[in-house]
Amino acid sequence: MKIEEFKGIVLSATDYSEASKILNVLTDKFGVIGIMAKGAKKVKSKFSSVSNPLIYGTFNVYYKDNKLSTLISVDVIDIFENIHKDLTKITYSNYLLDLFIQTSRQDNNCELFGLLRDALVKINKNINSKVITQIVEIKLLDYLGVSPKIDSCSLCGSSDNIVTLSSYSGGYICKNCFSDEKIVNSKTIKIIRQYYYVDISKISDIDIDKNVIFEIDDFLDDYYDRYTGLYLKSRGFLKKLNL
Repeated sequence: MKIEEFKGIVLSATDYSEASKILNVLTDKFGVIGIMAKGAKKVKSKFSSVSNPLIYGTFNVYYKDNKLSTLISVDVIDIFENIHKDLTKITYSNYLLDLFIQTSRQDNNCELFGLLRDALVKINKNINSKVITQIVEIKLLDYLGVSPKIDSCSLCGSSDNIVTLSSYSGGYICKNCFSDEKIVNSKTIKIIRQYYYVDISKISDIDIDKNVIFEIDDFLDDYYDRYTGLYLKSRGFLKKLNL
């Protein structure tokens, strides 16, 4: 067993025995790993305040490859204070944590860490939570192995005269291939491609028409249901709250 140091974000925490917790932590070095936080349920424990979801810090652990590691210490970088103060922010953030857990089970890629960190930082800075979540959702489809075709027509491959977006067909539809698909706003076609390529860390402000956000949400909902096989209660909660 060796000591490892890495940046990480706590995705979930599960009670273990009377005093401890098992943390699922998304790291910049190993992807998602399980970490035992011994005594974390005790009020006076040094781990009690750092063993909860949305803790972002530098972790030191006794590391075991493909097994449960043991927590030594955490130097907190951010607790995303503004997220915890707002129902919309915390609801979207909890959904993202669930989504990253599910995605890591299919592709436990270290790149996921930066994507989640940047998304949480922007939500914490009051950038539109729904839009940031949509951007993450479109990017995660790469890791889930089911990316839509948004550079050219999903049916014929032409990049000319794109007229709509179809989850059933897997992405863009051009004028020549269009049959009875629902027509979306031309801005929706443009924006969803920008979502895929944008660097979240460089976003300083977002101003997108509500109808475009709605159309992209509708597309992503159906696309995730149709191709990913993921079912997340937290997403159902988002819909129930109509956020």
